[in-house]
Amino acid sequence: MTPNIRPLVAGNWKMNGKRDALGVVKQVADASDRDSLSKIDALLCPPATLLYVATTLTEDSALNIGGQDCHTNKSGAHTGDISAEMIADCLGSHVIVGHSERRTDHGETDAMVKEKAHAVLASGLKAIVCIGETEEERKSGKTLDVLKTQLAGSVTDKATAENTVIAYEPVWAIGTGLVPSVEDVTEAHAFMRAELVARFGEAGQNMKILYGGSVKPNNAAELMSILNVDGALVGGASLKADDFIAICEATASVA
Repeated sequence: MTPNIRPLVAGNWKMNGKRDALGVVKQVADASDRDSLSKIDALLCPPATLLYVATTLTEDSALNIGGQDCHTNKSGAHTGDISAEMIADCLGSHVIVGHSERRTDHGETDAMVKEKAHAVLASGLKAIVCIGETEEERKSGKTLDVLKTQLAGSVTDKATAENTVIAYEPVWAIGTGLVPSVEDVTEAHAFMRAELVARFGEAGQNMKILYGGSVKPNNAAELMSILNVDGALVGGASLKADDFIAICEATASVA
């Protein structure tokens, strides 16, 4: 972890979870108030259908609730979309933008992601900007080039340590059970830190950089112990309260 940065463990439910999954939200909310988790922040990003109910369930707890994506506009003729202002109206705190699945499934470019991040900040929320290389790019030795390009193209100039979080998710590690080596994660996060500092100065030194990609209770402590890894973006494991809480506990143990 980075000294003096409060870690964040964020769960992305993706297109999973119906009303019966709200029990998971309540369990995590109850756990978030434990003394053992006082050193970290916890966030769950359920599907938009559960967003407002989730925030009402957690309003008296330390658990934050966020959105998984947003439109670039505040409102308008965009059937099926949701704006950052709508997420704010539902009492959300964060919005994930630029996840690799959005980039792949919906053709989102760095420029589009930057515009979405700008919309998030304009709504008073915090943006979690996702970047990461594909397996082919990694095998071709292009990992750092991809991270450099995506950081430059996806992060708005208005980013600060208070309103922007970077999430590094190697695309090939998402949901596959594969995890980069400690050395690979160390190199990637050190590179991203240097890029952020070069662009934003002290703010870049204090921005959270999360690691995502098959984070589990049994590997969380090792991953979170790496310098410049300031928390996790968790996928499938965040759908199970016990697993997500265990990852939070592991993160807090090394914070």
